[in-house]
Amino acid sequence: MTATIADDNIAAARRVSVPRAYRFELVKLVSQWRIRLLVLACWIAPALFVAAVSQQSTLPSDTLFGRWMHTTGWAGTLVMLGFAGTWALPLLTSVVAGDVFASEDRLGTWRHLLVAVRSPRRIFAAKALASLTVILLLVAGLAASSTAGGIVAVGNQPLAGLDGHLLSPADAAGKVLLAWICVLAPTLALAAIGLLGSVTLGRSPIGLLLPALVALAMQLAQMMPLPVAVRLALPSYAFIAWNGLFTSPMQLGPLLIGIGVSLLWAVTATALAYVLFLRRDFTNPTYDGSGRRAVIAAGLPLAGLVAVTVAVLASASGASGSGIEQDKVQRSVATAFAHLYRLQTEQLNRPAVTEAQLKATATCDKGSVKVAAEGPGNDWRCVVSWHLPGIEVVGTAIYQLDLTPDGRYMADGDGPKEVNGYFLVRTPTGDAPNPLWQFDGNVDLLATPKG
Repeated sequence: MTATIADDNIAAARRVSVPRAYRFELVKLVSQWRIRLLVLACWIAPALFVAAVSQQSTLPSDTLFGRWMHTTGWAGTLVMLGFAGTWALPLLTSVVAGDVFASEDRLGTWRHLLVAVRSPRRIFAAKALASLTVILLLVAGLAASSTAGGIVAVGNQPLAGLDGHLLSPADAAGKVLLAWICVLAPTLALAAIGLLGSVTLGRSPIGLLLPALVALAMQLAQMMPLPVAVRLALPSYAFIAWNGLFTSPMQLGPLLIGIGVSLLWAVTATALAYVLFLRRDFTNPTYDGSGRRAVIAAGLPLAGLVAVTVAVLASASGASGSGIEQDKVQRSVATAFAHLYRLQTEQLNRPAVTEAQLKATATCDKGSVKVAAEGPGNDWRCVVSWHLPGIEVVGTAIYQLDLTPDGRYMADGDGPKEVNGYFLVRTPTGDAPNPLWQFDGNVDLLATPKG
């Protein structure tokens, strides 16, 4: 009888459920001082940063939506979103997911954990879920804190989209929230790469830095004039594809592709990490990873995934070249100018005019007539023409464009002075920023050019 009870107790003690292991791993993560510091920083620092920058006389006008930080509180959180996608989120995923398995190697605690949980599968699930929870907490802090800082410092005002159309505060709030949700997909992809590096490379510092290094490499690739299919096949494109939410109509094609590619990377990298973790030899206390194993078991499958994705996107979308073509640029510039001209008209208390009445058009060239008007560059030049009701004379304005490979451009006004030649306009209530002096825009890389 005693032997039977003892056997039952041993059998019961062997099973540790995933929820129990998850709570244990979550407590271990949150108890680390660097994780607590990161949580505190993500929930406080963005609000202070956005509020401080919004009160400065000089704004980060070279940053997307940076020139609107004096006008509306919703611009600040979008500036923070751009910074987070470039720097903060890759570093956060490195610190959390890139160290969740490697920390056990450094401390030599694998045998104790295996004895307690008695299932490598449940250990992997618990650690992956715990790291995901902490990462989601950090991202939520960045979004909530930066939004609160902007609203408190500047106010809940309308936001000008990337094509110049005004978003009501409610619309701006919805699209800002959606933009932050969209960047969760590439963040999950980097987190999965962190899990893979932590499993494969053990105590090696490269495993800890792998998400940040991969993100940096992809960002450098996005700065190069790559074909559209290659650009969209990298999960890093989803960090910038949220720009399409702030145009009318929304440019959802690149965004949805970027999210899908990011989720595919997240699933693939997590599956690779899971398989490698189950095959690992835990009896070796000096395990320090293997560079050859990392390349063969992790690098090659992900490289193959990129190749397959490029082939599928190239055949399915029919996109070729850079995706930046003359007609797309002309339509984008003309649309943004028409929307912003209406905004300037309201500032100056002039008679109201609609975009249909303006009939704005743009003629753009790149460099000279000998250079094909396509692809990125800072030598784009556009002449915008428009009509006012009851006036026969056609208005014209000149813009110099700096167009990046991802389709984003900044248009810099080059006259006439009374339209776009000066950064302030004199309104009945005082000087105000001139919306036509400089403005940002976005070219849909997948859109079909119209003749």
